[in-house]
Amino acid sequence: MEFTVQQIAEVLGGTVEGDATRRVTGLAKIEEAQAGALAFLSNPKYEHFLYDTQASAVIVSPDLVLRHAVATSLVRVADPYSAFTKLLEFYAQATRMGKRGVEEPAYLAATATVGPGHYRGAFSYIGENCQLGPNVLVFPHAYIGDRVTIGEGSVIHAGAKIYPDTVIGRFCVVKAGAVVGTDGFGFAPQPDGSYLPIPQIGNVVLGDYVSIGANTTVDCATMGTTRVGEGSKIDNLVQVGHNVEIGRHTVIAGQTGISGSTKIGDYCLLGGQVGIAGHITLANKTTLAAQTGVHKSVKGEGRILQGRPALDLNQSQRVLVVYRNLPAILHRVERLEQTANAPEKP
Repeated sequence: MEFTVQQIAEVLGGTVEGDATRRVTGLAKIEEAQAGALAFLSNPKYEHFLYDTQASAVIVSPDLVLRHAVATSLVRVADPYSAFTKLLEFYAQATRMGKRGVEEPAYLAATATVGPGHYRGAFSYIGENCQLGPNVLVFPHAYIGDRVTIGEGSVIHAGAKIYPDTVIGRFCVVKAGAVVGTDGFGFAPQPDGSYLPIPQIGNVVLGDYVSIGANTTVDCATMGTTRVGEGSKIDNLVQVGHNVEIGRHTVIAGQTGISGSTKIGDYCLLGGQVGIAGHITLANKTTLAAQTGVHKSVKGEGRILQGRPALDLNQSQRVLVVYRNLPAILHRVERLEQTANAPEKP
């Protein structure tokens, strides 16, 4: 693909400084870009690369004041990071659009329906009574169980497993090795100390524009539905337990574990390795710092928590200061005890 800098500016609603006729054939980081590449600058720490970059064009903010002359063309937009993200998505979609048709061998049940413009990779499996919308891409070795519904433009990457009765919305992405709809972790303790498996007869529903990361697992509900709301993004290696409900536009980083029947609100941010106990609720716009452990419900929108157990950020930081100073405090206490216990001089 090849575009002029002017064409890119028009797509992004920006303005050009420099040669608008230059040709752009790819995207790159500003510190690595060569001729023909388009880069972006949003973090001031990287500004020094702007003056030496070989990129044909760089996306920058309207208020960036140049300290030196630049050889590259500039595309000024309100939000360089978001603008570059849109271009990355456009590039990814354009690349995937080349995938069409069926590679053999691939299995499609006689009762399944697949919309126009689809792709089915080699060794993919689509079960009975499935319904796949237009432009759905199913990559090699993906498994789609019976009665699964997948909306328009969604992508099921190589080796992903979609269990029966799962509902996936429009323009979702399920990345390689992810498992959606597997049995939840439910066992009934028996008098003899053994455990009896509890049948998991519910399903999983993913809203539109949801992303499920590589090797992430989303368990089906024991009864009812495990839900991931519209626009939510789940990173690699995340465990979502049975009957969990995740709101809209919530972001969950890698190695997080969410226990069963937890309800997470809209616009929440969960850092890496967060652990959340079952049967609790997180209010909308809750932020959990990395490795936070949450054992009770979080009430009130917009709270930022950190630590194990989770505390409000300011309180957690004060606790950490005390913890860091514990050796010195202990030493002072010991000295005070020695002074208090010393025999009085005659």
